[in-house]
Amino acid sequence: MYSRTPGLALPDTIRAQLCSPAETQSLQKSVASGHSSLDAELPGRGWPIGCVTELLVRALGIGELRLLAPALSRLAQADKNILLLAPPQLPYGPALAALGLPPERFVVVRAPEPADRLWAIEQSLKSQQFGALLAWLPNPTRPEHIRRFQLAARFAQGPVFLFRPLAAQADSSAAPLRIALLPRQYPGLGVHILKRRGPVQIDPILVNLPLASRALRPLQEHDQPVRPNLASTGMALPQGNPAHALDRLSVPSRVQ
Repeated sequence: MYSRTPGLALPDTIRAQLCSPAETQSLQKSVASGHSSLDAELPGRGWPIGCVTELLVRALGIGELRLLAPALSRLAQADKNILLLAPPQLPYGPALAALGLPPERFVVVRAPEPADRLWAIEQSLKSQQFGALLAWLPNPTRPEHIRRFQLAARFAQGPVFLFRPLAAQADSSAAPLRIALLPRQYPGLGVHILKRRGPVQIDPILVNLPLASRALRPLQEHDQPVRPNLASTGMALPQGNPAHALDRLSVPSRVQ
């Protein structure tokens, strides 16, 4: 039988494993999601920092970015960069701005090959040079990769979101927080917490999302991208025709 020795201070990482769910919430660093009903169910009453959060989506574009928009806006206003790693579509500046997200705070890394993507995610986590990391995982992704990401995320200074298809909920995962995002009548979104530190959530939460056009969308052939103004950045304009929707933004994208 284990007992706590009076006067012995345990590190927070160990205490979080020994404490009750209510005590754990007070120890978990987090960023408020901006949705009160969701914050009440999340560890630390917000999107956790120091671990990965899996967001399992039934289909792309059901409101996953609008769900995160309040938290991302708060981080961007604190001059934190938002790293998008291998998004399935590219950011659209006006839609981001309509959600209160300054486009110049977004950094996009394109990694079409699965091996490159997994490597880029782990290196980005180790760098800790982001306010929030949003990464779209290749399908399938092996459990050992999630375990590596979780280990690397322990020292992150912002929330880490890994997007996976809903079918991945049957896979084992080292992510402490797993959430299924389910489409509901617009502008609602069903948020079902599948795994967390604490009691199991039985029913999904209905979250009403901010109304705005899609923040991620493909570049249409008839679109006329606007060239960014680089006068204040000291960077040279790329030659040739702009290739993607990031050229709409008011500052150049940092694509690696």
